[in-house]
Amino acid sequence: MDIRTRERTFSVSEVADRVGLTTYTLRWYEQEGLVAPVGRDSAGRRRYTQQDMDWLHLLTRLRRTGMPVRDMRRYVELARQGDETLGARRKLFEEHRDRVLRQMAELTEDLKILDFKIDAYRRMENGH
Repeated sequence: MDIRTRERTFSVSEVADRVGLTTYTLRWYEQEGLVAPVGRDSAGRRRYTQQDMDWLHLLTRLRRTGMPVRDMRRYVELARQGDETLGARRKLFEEHRDRVLRQMAELTEDLKILDFKIDAYRRMENGH
């Protein structure tokens, strides 16, 4: 618990488990400036807040959907500038959403081919 705020905090390993990243990746996100500097306890160990974890969840979703790190950095820069960048952040997400939708459509077509081949092999195995 952070004595100054009475907010529950989490260790690097707890956050890694909850967010699904390695401790190395968490530190890399911080070094890259994707995460604001994380608070430390009296022994100098990183202590993450729930807000830090929420931010990391967003970043992992962006990454998992294929957002390039440069776009993630751009988003972080815009978010730190405040509400005057809401439109730019929305546009960045809309562009990324369009890429994700195109990728999903391509994967749907790829899945159809796989299903066709699986069905064909099943029929051949059964003598049809």
